Amino acid sequence: MAYFGTNGVRGTFEELPPGLAQRIAQATGLYLAEGAARQGKKGTAKIIVARDCRLTGETYLAAVLAGLSKAGCDAIDIGIASSPTAEYMVKRLGAAGCIIISASHNPPQYNGLKAVDGNGIAISAARGLEIEKLMGRAGNGTGRATRYDNAAADHAAAIKALVDAGKIRKRRPKIIADCGNGTAVFIALPLLRDLGCDVVPLNGQPDGRFPGRPSEPTEANVKELIAAVKSSGADAGIAWDGDGDRVIFVDEKGNYVIGDRVYALSILWKAAGGKLKGDVVTTVATSRAVEDVAKKCGAKVRYTAIGAPALCEGMEGAAMGGEEVGGVIWPELGMAKDGFMTAAKLAEALCEKPLSAWLKDVPAYCNVKLKIGADAKGKKELVARVRAYAEKNRLAHVNVDGVRVNFRDSWVIVRASGTEPYVRVFAEATTEAKAQKLAKEYEKIAKG
Repeated sequence: MAYFGTNGVRGTFEELPPGLAQRIAQATGLYLAEGAARQGKKGTAKIIVARDCRLTGETYLAAVLAGLSKAGCDAIDIGIASSPTAEYMVKRLGAAGCIIISASHNPPQYNGLKAVDGNGIAISAARGLEIEKLMGRAGNGTGRATRYDNAAADHAAAIKALVDAGKIRKRRPKIIADCGNGTAVFIALPLLRDLGCDVVPLNGQPDGRFPGRPSEPTEANVKELIAAVKSSGADAGIAWDGDGDRVIFVDEKGNYVIGDRVYALSILWKAAGGKLKGDVVTTVATSRAVEDVAKKCGAKVRYTAIGAPALCEGMEGAAMGGEEVGGVIWPELGMAKDGFMTAAKLAEALCEKPLSAWLKDVPAYCNVKLKIGADAKGKKELVARVRAYAEKNRLAHVNVDGVRVNFRDSWVIVRASGTEPYVRVFAEATTEAKAQKLAKEYEKIAKG
């Protein structure tokens, strides 16, 4: 059985019992240690371990630490921390990789293990199969665990060095920061305040039950943030998912800024600073707005399969990377999708002009996202129907990840989720009605 999906292993407590988590952590430790040894790193491999706020986190932490110890790896436990923080600490402490105990944006009953290697590249499903082959191998059992409690401060310091804090302090933008009761609490609030922003927290208490709103910052889930921005006269609103790699914005007029447009804005900001040197990388499910903005800024776009591992693997020589859910990679900081670096760049950009004015330079497309419940076999059948339809009708399509069908001014992609029991249908067009029609049409085709 394959345990690794698009980005790590996820499941409910019953689907991912602690014993299995320990075995996966042990095998991951062996894999990361072997990778470090091949790169000439001597001595015991150090593995960063972090967890998000979920209630099962402590149990999984014990399992992961035990697994790494059996593998002969030294674990550096940085406590409750965001995924971008954990990934930054791999470089900061010269570790062989990290294991993050998190189910990211998934509901609270889920948890999981995400792994990143010593180069900052997230472990893909393909490399996960290599790890699973090591699950029967024993280590030397001599690994030790230590604590490191300064990770969030280290990460924040690295971000502050990459933005103009003096400009931000002078302008002092007012930002409503919706932490979603997640790990953003530990870095976003102090970071933005230290930069000089007037910060108003929302859902600012860590709680793995996510009582304030569901973890994924969709428009439907951040209605409170939208209302708060409009009623308070704030310059912008920001919301993160449970582990802080995804981020969305709300402009000063209360308009929700979807993740694709967050990435397009990030390209604009980097180009405005004269630092957009290289290609722009994104996934096949990202809005055409990203390609439009990149071309305007003189950058070529490279497309990858969906998911952090594919995005990271495609980043060689790139100026930046990003995906449709609001995850943006800033290579000058690391290979992580970093929702806090993106937030800091927003604060800097607000010193030049309002967010709504920046958005005028990002073409507006309408997106519709649907999902169809399906088990592993059902996922394959649903996607296969769409592929057969596209081939039979000689439609322009791409099979990089699922099936993306391209039209003159619209596109639709049907793909199996790598982390949840769904097939996802994304459609984009110049109008909401056309996108909705396209999504419904391909949902029907997939169902047969």
